[in-house]
Amino acid sequence: MNCSLCPRKCGTDRHISKGYCGVGENFRIARSAPHFWEEPCLSEGGGSGAVFFSGCNLGCVYCQNEKISRGCFGRDVTDKELIKIFDRLVESGVNNLNLVTPSHYAGRLSSVLRQFNSPVPVVYNTSSYDTVDSLRRLEGLVDIYLPDIKYYDSEISLKYSFAVDYFDVAAAAVKEMYRQVGLLETDDNAIAKKGIIIRHMVLPGNVSQALKIIDWLGDNFPPETMLSIMRQYTPCGKALDMPPINRTVSDREYAIVKKAVLKAGFLNCFFQQKTAAGGDFIPDFDLTGII
Repeated sequence: MNCSLCPRKCGTDRHISKGYCGVGENFRIARSAPHFWEEPCLSEGGGSGAVFFSGCNLGCVYCQNEKISRGCFGRDVTDKELIKIFDRLVESGVNNLNLVTPSHYAGRLSSVLRQFNSPVPVVYNTSSYDTVDSLRRLEGLVDIYLPDIKYYDSEISLKYSFAVDYFDVAAAAVKEMYRQVGLLETDDNAIAKKGIIIRHMVLPGNVSQALKIIDWLGDNFPPETMLSIMRQYTPCGKALDMPPINRTVSDREYAIVKKAVLKAGFLNCFFQQKTAAGGDFIPDFDLTGII
């Protein structure tokens, strides 16, 4: 069947060749291990059980995971092998199963998650470049949505992610995620059980994008919505030769965005320290937990 799973609708028969995302039909995984660098409600204690999927349907020029997103490094696994990977993570004591960049596998993931019936919350960690149809396949199977809304203006999304329709797609997708799971709920230890955490990673020289996204969020989501305003941007790949994104976010830029979030009346927010930006926080993609 020709692939129309993601907004690219590239039409590739992924049984026999690779789609726009760079991978075929089979799951390709680059790393599976407890991850301690997500939001505290996901990572504190046992860590977040991160499963990094290879390939990507977006293709940001600054991607810190370029080795797996563009290079598609990883190992192909069957549905049964993926379930075994999930089992090992759960047995290690993680708080959740964190599916990182899963959009181009949404159809097969829905089947696997029905078989697995996870005893811990399932996190869908995405760029927000998802179709509403693909998300509806996951309804009742994903407990926590973790979307990153990256851009507002089409010329910026085209320049950095080759997706002129990014915001329109992401806006519809995030609304659908919220419809499915609602506001974030936590247990007695402040660990997330269900709901949405909406991320925005501030890009250097692009504060205007953050401000427009915050305005849109304020118009479309209640003030109790959990936001995560990330300062972890580290220039990688092609971004090293693309001013202004060839540097980290300045103190002034991040302060402007933080002030806007608080002025918009959001009550539940994660903010990152300046030290979050750096290569030390990029995982090693070495097939840990896969072989």
